[in-house]
Amino acid sequence: MIPVISVVGRSNSGKTTYLEKLIAVMKQRGYKVAVIKHHHQDFEMDQTGKDTWRHAQAGADVVCLTSPHKMALIKKSEQEVPLNQVIQLIRDVDIIFTEGYKQEKKAKIEIYRQAAGHDPLGVKTELLAVAADTVIYDAIPHFSLEEPAAMADFLEASVLKSK
Repeated sequence: MIPVISVVGRSNSGKTTYLEKLIAVMKQRGYKVAVIKHHHQDFEMDQTGKDTWRHAQAGADVVCLTSPHKMALIKKSEQEVPLNQVIQLIRDVDIIFTEGYKQEKKAKIEIYRQAAGHDPLGVKTELLAVAADTVIYDAIPHFSLEEPAAMADFLEASVLKSK
């Protein structure tokens, strides 16, 4: 089973920025990485006027775009697809990071910046580690926002050790 780690935090805490850095470190170490981004509103991935956009506008329920280097699948749904169903679509990677999904029962890394002016999310049983500019929970491993390599070391030792 592919390990799933949810990167969570309040709005503007730096989740995307930290995840970008962590992904880069994991890739440098030879890992295959997938990311699932949770968005609370509707979104458009396709560019207006392009063929796949036109297909969707014509009523296609599923539009798939492929090339020698990428594949994208856009599927209409009546309700949000549960995270576990999305995870089942991903293959051939060593680790899956999600951004968001605070309410899911998955291992989590909380991102926290004092300057953002929000309270931390609070300790949950699935909280694995924290990346922050200050220690916020005494009993949870803490890592600097500026040193994603230390978090990667931790993930290798605690989550990917069987790989």
